[in-house]
Amino acid sequence: MTTAPASAPPSPVPPSTLPRGLIVLLGLAAAVVTVAGTKAFAGIVGPVFLALMLVVGVQPLGDWLQRKGAPKWVAVISTLTAVYLILLGLVAALVVSIAQLATLLPQYTDKADELIANLQDRFAQLNIGSEQVEKALSSIDLGKVIGLIDDVLVGLLGVFSNLFFILALLIFMAMDASSFGERMRAVAYSRADIAYAFSSFASGTRSYLIVSTVFGLIVAVIDAGALWAMGIPLPILWGLLSFITNYIPNIGFVIGLIPPALIALLEGGPTLMLWVIVVYSVINVIIQSVIQPKFVGEAVGLSVTLTFLALVFWGWVIGPLGALLAIPMTLLAKALLLDIDPSTRWANALITGSPPTAEELATAEAEAARQAAELQSEAESAVEGAVESAN
Repeated sequence: MTTAPASAPPSPVPPSTLPRGLIVLLGLAAAVVTVAGTKAFAGIVGPVFLALMLVVGVQPLGDWLQRKGAPKWVAVISTLTAVYLILLGLVAALVVSIAQLATLLPQYTDKADELIANLQDRFAQLNIGSEQVEKALSSIDLGKVIGLIDDVLVGLLGVFSNLFFILALLIFMAMDASSFGERMRAVAYSRADIAYAFSSFASGTRSYLIVSTVFGLIVAVIDAGALWAMGIPLPILWGLLSFITNYIPNIGFVIGLIPPALIALLEGGPTLMLWVIVVYSVINVIIQSVIQPKFVGEAVGLSVTLTFLALVFWGWVIGPLGALLAIPMTLLAKALLLDIDPSTRWANALITGSPPTAEELATAEAEAARQAAELQSEAESAVEGAVESAN
């Protein structure tokens, strides 16, 4: 029996004949509608993307098990177990820490009032006891500030408030992710560039998660150790907060600094607070502002300005969860808008951390074309193998 020839991939889509200005206008209108829809359904989009990011980050474990000959169901269960351990462990640590904080905060109320009284006395000794200063100091309620610390941490826990929805969603995503390779080969057979875009998003997200997690653990351990040495209560909680806020680009360490600095103010006065600020700034500026951005920039190909704008934009669209997911969501947008089409990949030179030379840009384009061709070749080989098996 003769072997039926494999069908040729569909011919490429012909270029649009619409005026470029009209295409740009329609694109902007579509972007506005997309952003408005995303903002309207932020309560669903955020948890869904969080689940997607977790599955993408852990999926190499399932792929490795399948390459070693493990059944698909074993790979799915292993992936789910790893994701559940990460998510539930983080939530459990937050719950325990917030419970400890709730028992600690009430004892600082008297200290807060005493601090305000001392400030008023100091201003009076310096002959700055004007009515305006007295009024400003009397309006300060550090009890509310202390309550704000608790609200921030409870709000952070609220990021995972849809925990049941996320856990259920992870089951279905893990099952689908076990066949991600086959799906990409099917896509690559017809649209190799689309398969390359999604593959680059997945690899970029994993690289970002690895870099941020490693540096987050380093910062958390050093911060917690420094706070313990200075006698700040609950150093493990503040180290955990440093670890989580490390996923927030640019301003994450500032958010993680505020609560322990306020606790230091109430525990040991302005001097201790100043020491906490100095130590935090030295540790986090060196690691998060000097060392980490180099690795993150190489991993995701985004400039510092773009990461900050992404933080503001996704935080506005989705809320606190958007700040944590700003980089992965920007990588997805980059894959859908730039990497998906060879004619738009030149824009990567405008958003990357360090501007590439013409040679580097040509090399990157050639590498993208090579990867797309490799995906398509794998897909065509799989189709030919399937046809031969059928015959």
